[in-house]
Amino acid sequence: MKTYSFLDIKIGLKHSFEVEVNEERMRKFYEISGDNNPMHIDEDYAKTKGMKDRVVYGMLTSSFYSKLVGVYLPGKFALLHSIEVQFSKPVFIGDKLTVVGEVTAINDLFRQIEVKAYILNDNNQKVSRAKIKIGLVNE
Repeated sequence: MKTYSFLDIKIGLKHSFEVEVNEERMRKFYEISGDNNPMHIDEDYAKTKGMKDRVVYGMLTSSFYSKLVGVYLPGKFALLHSIEVQFSKPVFIGDKLTVVGEVTAINDLFRQIEVKAYILNDNNQKVSRAKIKIGLVNE
């Protein structure tokens, strides 16, 4: 876990990590959310709608933005204020994702930073992008 203090943060600071979406993550997310939309739980249904397989929950992939903030950028002293996510491509079970974030703004008055982030699939295609506002608590 990173431990950037507010004074350590500079525009352009960047971090990334990789994660694979698997069946277990899908099952756990279903248990937590209760989202039983057939696009996520019924392979045959998803295929009739033009998908190659069940579609991974968008909010499951978005949860990796939380890991980006809480573990990497800025890490321990982070307090997520807001996140705006746009989805551009579906994610499927077995996809290996790369989550990338970069500091694009710093607000000294409110001790807040802004991170532009995105997630790439294993074909190097953006599956989502996010604008994240993060406060930093006192170290």
